[in-house]
Amino acid sequence: MAVKIRLRRMGTKKKPFYRVVVADSRSPRDGRVIEEIGYYDPLTQPKKFVVNSEKANTWILNGAKPTDTVDRLFRENSVYINKEASKNEEAQEEPINK
Repeated sequence: MAVKIRLRRMGTKKKPFYRVVVADSRSPRDGRVIEEIGYYDPLTQPKKFVVNSEKANTWILNGAKPTDTVDRLFRENSVYINKEASKNEEAQEEPINK
């Protein structure tokens, strides 16, 4: 099953509001989701983007692919963890048996 992190449109006509969701790539844009991890409101000044970065990074490490728009929002708001830092943490947690 291919999993994507994408935006789900909410709100009314001409007043969009988006939820950041984890969903199967085959489901429709506003269809069934696996988990909601945040929201994005482009109409506020400044634009409001709130996401649970811990859950987002967990999904990404498990293979979920963010869409282009979500990827841009994650980069602008420093959601991504440093992959090298996470590998170093994992290496420190695992004991070395020799």
